[in-house]
Order: sequence, then C-alpha cells, then structure tokens
Amino acid sequence: MFRLTVAALVSAFIVANPVWAQSRLPDIPPAQYDPDQKKAAEEFQAARKAPLSGPFQTMMYSPEVMSRARAMGDYLRFHSAIGNTLSELVILITARAWTQGYEWSAHQPIALKMGISKEIVDAIAEGRHPTGMSADEEMVYDFTTELQVNKSVSDATYARVEKRWGRKGAVDIAGISGYYTFLALQLNMARQPVPAGAPPLERFPN
Repeated sequence: MFRLTVAALVSAFIVANPVWAQSRLPDIPPAQYDPDQKKAAEEFQAARKAPLSGPFQTMMYSPEVMSRARAMGDYLRFHSAIGNTLSELVILITARAWTQGYEWSAHQPIALKMGISKEIVDAIAEGRHPTGMSADEEMVYDFTTELQVNKSVSDATYARVEKRWGRKGAVDIAGISGYYTFLALQLNMARQPVPAGAPPLERFPN
C-alpha cells in the first residue's frame, strides 16, 4: 500500500511539474538548425534512411558528436561480427545496466522481432539470469554482463568468445556495449522521457 501511495504521489508530482517529464535538451526544430546541425541531420538521414530520434536528437546540440556517434553506430548496430540478433541482446543488457528506459523501449521490440525470446528479455528486465539461452546467447550475455558489472571480462569468458567469433568478435561486443553505454549516458544526462505507452524500466534498489 505504501509503495502504491508513493508511486501515486510521484505521478501527481510529475503531472504538476511537467519539467520533470521533459528532456533537459528538447528537440531542436529543423527550421532552427544552424549550418553544422543541418549538415549533420542530412548525413544522418542519408545513412540511416530515418529521421533523427532519441539520443541523436539530444546530441544535435553538439552536431559533430552526433555525426561521429552515428558513424560508429552504423557499423556496431548493423554490421558487427556477432550479427544483428546478438547485437540486440548486448543492447538490452546495456540498457538494463544503465536503467535507460528510452533505449530499452526502442530495442526491446526489435530484440523480440529478431528472435530473442520473451523469457530472456523479461529476465534481463527483472535483473535475473535468463534460462534457456543458446550457447551463443550465453556467451554474449556473460561477456557483456561481466563488462558492465565487473568492468572487466574473465579469462574463461573471453576465451569462449574469441574461439567463437575471433578477436574481432570480442572487440565488437565490447564496442556495442560501450557504444550503447555512451548513448545511455547521453539520454540519462538529458533526462529523455520514455515514449508514451512504453513500459517503464524500473530502477533497482541501491
């Protein structure tokens, strides 16, 4: 009852104080772009065939950062050595580690569509070790989780990943996790709200 009351009070506070439900860095209207922002937006749309959203909107306040981040993401998200499905698993683990609701809401449905089971996705959201993972999923889960939690990777976990995907694979998994950590930090700094209707990603107790 107490938790429900607190939740209700927090919700009421946010409604009464809408600044808490808004990004610190609201989207810049395209009509207001300066020349560098306009160039960065055009390059983004040419590369991604999609409008800017989420962290890329946030980073438009520093368009050079946005463009360089987009270029790195072009490879890490779509062309890594471990393939797009396992990349989504890395992204979810990283979003969970940083309690990044926007990142989670964007990639949770993609992961499900790409073939990561709902049971695995739900376990990650709840902070549980998933069961029923494939050998490849287990390796990626262990590698990414160790990086995020221990800030390093054990010899045994590293050896399994290197044997499966080579040194390039190890670099790419660390790269994906690092890249989405970078995006999570941008979003957390900006207090980017979760899209309407998206399920919240609860913060774990300290």
